[in-house]
Amino acid sequence: MNTDRRVKVALRDDDGEVETLWATPLGAGRYRLENSPFFTYRVSWLDVVEAAPAPDGQLEAQRVVEKSGHRTVRVILDDVTAPESKPFREAFLRLGCTYEGFQPKLLSIDVPPTASLSQVADFLTAEGVEWEYADPKYEDLFPDDT
Repeated sequence: MNTDRRVKVALRDDDGEVETLWATPLGAGRYRLENSPFFTYRVSWLDVVEAAPAPDGQLEAQRVVEKSGHRTVRVILDDVTAPESKPFREAFLRLGCTYEGFQPKLLSIDVPPTASLSQVADFLTAEGVEWEYADPKYEDLFPDDT
């Protein structure tokens, strides 16, 4: 990937909080997200968003225009870089996923279309760690439970 073309795109949540992700310009105001979100819901790696400059010049996502098929799960650990968390992190690779860490406690797990979201959820539940569905959210997956 030609990383010198990447730009930062701001994603704003319902509370007005902003997270910026790297994105590749695709033209016509469309940008492909190039990393996994840590705080924003209902977006994942490689989703395409429509974005426009805000008054301060920062590109701000307006809406998701194309879903990539990737899903995002977030995990909170005591220390994502601790040697004892390495086997836990490596388990995601065996499940066909990748992850990014937000030091020192947060992992954003990318679940590609080829991996099983239910296997990831089962693994996390069995491990007894704090985690959440971020894209799709729990209520998207289980609307009858909310």
